[in-house]
Amino acid sequence: MQIPFIDLKTQYLALKSNIDQRIQKVLDSGAYINGPEVLELEKKLAEYTGAKYAIACASGTDALIMPMMALGIKPGDEVITTAFSFVATAETIAFLGAKPVYIDIDKDTYNLNLKELAKAITPKTKGIIPVSLYGQPCEMDEINRLAAEKNLWVLEDAAQSFGASYKHRKSCNLSTAAATSFYPAKPLGCYGDGGAIFTNDETLAKAMKEIRDHGSESRYFHTRLGINGRLDTIQCTILIAKLERYDWEFTQRNRIASRFNENFASLQSKGVTIPVIKSDRQSCWAQYTLSVPDRPRLQKHLTELGIPTAVHYPRTIPDQPWYKENTPVAAEAIPNARWAAEHVISLPLYPDMTDEIQKRITDGVLTAYR
Repeated sequence: MQIPFIDLKTQYLALKSNIDQRIQKVLDSGAYINGPEVLELEKKLAEYTGAKYAIACASGTDALIMPMMALGIKPGDEVITTAFSFVATAETIAFLGAKPVYIDIDKDTYNLNLKELAKAITPKTKGIIPVSLYGQPCEMDEINRLAAEKNLWVLEDAAQSFGASYKHRKSCNLSTAAATSFYPAKPLGCYGDGGAIFTNDETLAKAMKEIRDHGSESRYFHTRLGINGRLDTIQCTILIAKLERYDWEFTQRNRIASRFNENFASLQSKGVTIPVIKSDRQSCWAQYTLSVPDRPRLQKHLTELGIPTAVHYPRTIPDQPWYKENTPVAAEAIPNARWAAEHVISLPLYPDMTDEIQKRITDGVLTAYR
């Protein structure tokens, strides 16, 4: 039997009655755009994270673009970010005409390397986008402190970390603003593209709400440049239903990840590195990612056993063709990021995973190293 990498079908069956009723309510009302469920979701997201404002939007990519537009990013500005992330992190900076400045990662957490951050700041730097990769927040206090000293904004890319925490504060409520994604495979996902932005700044929130709807302050009154960044009502209803189960899912993800760590700890003598979660934070385990010395061999072994794997990510952002040409980085500047791109491998992890399936995955990895 082929194991799924993520089991959205079982999750849906557990929530079927709730989701179906909510969707039917929207179908009956006809309020497909800007229905009351949009405000309901935003209220629940704000309450969950502790942020004062939550703004639902069409994708995690839009959730990165709109804060930077509201913060006044312009061509020639520089924004510091990690070299090891999904391309959207840098894509949104470049899309607005600014320059992504890549720094290396911490080899333990795969997150932005603090030692490199201060060195990357120049007079053109306007902001920092730390990525809470694989579900674990970055060293946000130190990042915020340095940003405050240099009068920079901080936009947490929390596309993979909704529900995670740092020093008892929720991801998405740790900086000037935060962006998350509700892509279906995310820890909290809808059934299409979706995202949300979070902030405690009233002026910034107002600007982002206007940008989301073509820059309009009111109907047919456009006060700024904007985009069509709305999240449709049906997706909001799905997220509201999923939020009711999310605490249980968060606990399950952590339980499953802890058991993987216990079982794979013995492989460290074979060159396998298990995930490192810092003691002052919790991960939401968007991915369970090992680093291994022999990724192709392990992938082949697991595939033969019906166990899927994924690589997040096989190239650093500045090593992608367009970015290599247009936003290059010195060859020696990101050794840890390039090492990670060659060695990381993610295993299936989802809240409805049975003990039997987890044992199959565990045994599959262990037998590869016997």
